Amino acid sequence: MRQVGAVLWPKLRVLQVYGANTGVGKTIFSSILCRAFQKRFPKVHYLKPVSTGPQEEADDRHLSTLSSNIKAKCLYQFADPVSPHIAARSSKEVCHSQPDSPSTKAYTSQSVTDDSVRAALHDELSSYATGEDGIAIVETAGGVLSPAPSGGSQADLYRPLRLPVFLVGDHQLGGIGTTISAWESLHIRGYDVQSVALFAEGRYDNHSYLKDYFAERDVHAFSVRPPPERHSSIAEDARAMQEYYEEAAASSSVTNYTSKFLQDHDKRIADLESISAEAVEAIWHPFMQHSERSKDTITAIDSAYGDYFATHTTQQALATSLNPTTSLLKPAFDASASWWTQGLGHGNPRLALTAAHAAGRYGHVMFASAIHDPALRLAQTLLTNMGNPRLSKVFYTDNGSAGMEVAVKMGIRAAAARNGWSADDEIVILGLKGSYHGDTMGTMDCAEPSIYNKKEPWYTGRGHWLDFPQVKMRKGRWVVEPPEELEGAVGETRTFDSLDDIFDFEKRSKDYSSYRRYCDATLAELIQKGTKFGALVMEPILLGAGGMMFADPLFQRCLVDSVRHNHSLNTQQQPQQGPQLDWTGMPVICDEIFTGLYRLGRFSASSFLGIDADIVANAKLLTGGVLPLCTTTASQAIFDAFVSEDKTDALLHGHSYTAHPVGCSVANESLKTMMKMDRGGWWDGFKGLWSPPGSNRSLLSGGQAGRAWSMWSEAFLKAVSHRSQVDSVFALGSVLAITLKDPDGKSYASKAAYEMRDKLLAGADGEEWVIHSRVLGNVWYAMAAMTTTRETVESLEEKIFAALE
Repeated sequence: MRQVGAVLWPKLRVLQVYGANTGVGKTIFSSILCRAFQKRFPKVHYLKPVSTGPQEEADDRHLSTLSSNIKAKCLYQFADPVSPHIAARSSKEVCHSQPDSPSTKAYTSQSVTDDSVRAALHDELSSYATGEDGIAIVETAGGVLSPAPSGGSQADLYRPLRLPVFLVGDHQLGGIGTTISAWESLHIRGYDVQSVALFAEGRYDNHSYLKDYFAERDVHAFSVRPPPERHSSIAEDARAMQEYYEEAAASSSVTNYTSKFLQDHDKRIADLESISAEAVEAIWHPFMQHSERSKDTITAIDSAYGDYFATHTTQQALATSLNPTTSLLKPAFDASASWWTQGLGHGNPRLALTAAHAAGRYGHVMFASAIHDPALRLAQTLLTNMGNPRLSKVFYTDNGSAGMEVAVKMGIRAAAARNGWSADDEIVILGLKGSYHGDTMGTMDCAEPSIYNKKEPWYTGRGHWLDFPQVKMRKGRWVVEPPEELEGAVGETRTFDSLDDIFDFEKRSKDYSSYRRYCDATLAELIQKGTKFGALVMEPILLGAGGMMFADPLFQRCLVDSVRHNHSLNTQQQPQQGPQLDWTGMPVICDEIFTGLYRLGRFSASSFLGIDADIVANAKLLTGGVLPLCTTTASQAIFDAFVSEDKTDALLHGHSYTAHPVGCSVANESLKTMMKMDRGGWWDGFKGLWSPPGSNRSLLSGGQAGRAWSMWSEAFLKAVSHRSQVDSVFALGSVLAITLKDPDGKSYASKAAYEMRDKLLAGADGEEWVIHSRVLGNVWYAMAAMTTTRETVESLEEKIFAALE
């Protein structure tokens, strides 16, 4: 797939000219800048990506008359003098390499898409990067938010390239407001607006006000005198404009700006090339052994947009030094979804605008004995869409680990209150081996000894953790593989024809019986020893940080059933009328920090098990990768355990940024977008690769209806599973995990996946984009954003498969 990202060449300086409105003089300023840069550089290029109107009136034609050393060009010229989105509906557009060029080529309206415009612009600029010093001025059409041919805004069309911006302000009546609005629109989208310039029109004096306004925001602003009035003679008019351009280009305001622009270009490169070395001195990175860290192992990220980072590495710097035509920045697919948070693409303008609005409306407000609309709406959305009738109350924290701390507090306190246990009793949790629920001290105690916790002096490990069968694809077949020590209790490895068959609980009655016997017997033995369980805590379906382990959903379902129907655990349970909404046995806590909110293809990951948890924690995709926020949603019965006349019985837990309005607002927008995608069939193309139309495969058991599917194709999984170095592979929702064989039999401590990670980041010579990924020992994993296209995933599959050769 063709991927166009941010570009930065060492010797080609590119400047994008935006206008605060139509008719503000973009082309005049472009002409002035071209003339000014011409005095310093032998090559000056003027480029108009999209233009409308007759060719004889085109801006590139005007620029080409200034000097033979200024190379002017338009990529897409529409004959109709209307907005590009209207002009693109007709077939009268012409793409030409030079005015009146014999290579002029006609296109149909369907050929002019955002992708085609970006690709054409990228290719044209790349052709200018010859290794010699040069300047390219890219002029947009209309205002900042004027429509592109697709109908979207220009600001969004060109954002992936993230070129430095020269904003032409509006000198006319009302121009102060339009100029500031244009700057804010660009600023909030992540552009670097290096300067604002406008005509020094004396009647309104906009230039004086805007110069002071932008100075307070560290944005350079200047003005030039307006162009002369038009002459009746075309020849006199042309001569007057030539004199005007020469005078303006030589003015101190313009020469100061051009010098600043060149300095900013060099500084951006210097900062990019030094940031990794400076990080070694100043930064303590998470999840990294620093004896292995150097400036060469730290990836500098200049920006991000959509699925991609704009990255700079030592290898890229070396390649550019050897070949100055190579951009210092390379798009790198964010294969870890930025630690599993990314759902709607980096730099998403809707989320950015939502965050800005909430920051402007609220900033932050304390949440003690208060409420604001974003927090209420988010709570109601979660309660309505989780499909779990038990849940009734939402508690807010600011990250997943804190949210799970709260969940465990809720569960253990509720169990202690019902069972009459005191603070002196040793109350533990029941969980699964390989679990991870966060790095705060309480959540660390909810996991068995592991690389994450066993060297922490305060860690005690308060729980019992069951091993479990795992779902894998091996040599093209789906298997459910029990750990060796459980084979006698739960049976041997079973083979299945499809992933759907693994989720068809009704057809797996024998497996259910053996699992249930094992869970019942294990619980009975532990209870007989006097173990007091405060809660069952587990990650539904997929255990993430522990090594991307796909738990057999039927085993997790059986464990919940065993807990809820164990008579020894239910001695204090009161008979209930109507639907079972109270917890029995022990509270069931589902950690959906990673797996929830469509990451696995469904709003609720617990629904795969056909169970209704008593407490559910959500984060990660909650805010689409923009801000930290977590919700812990509990049943009424759990809530009631904290209600009394004594304040010390309350859940005395909170954060300064509890339910912060900006995060809640972004979460509302993120969830609304994903739910709309779900209802609108956005993922139907992916689902079709797993469950073709007319398929007789049965629906998943319980919970939300639907089949198991992934954004990664089953055909790709089968091909990967046959690779000699691959032990197993699986995919579900947006997640792909490949377990590589380790010669020493190591798992999390293994380095078997490092080579694959590094190979994908380095890429092959000439590749337009690479893959940035993380590993978990011998597991290389990737996940798409929920907005990633099938075309992109197919390209990823090709690169991943090649890396396994």
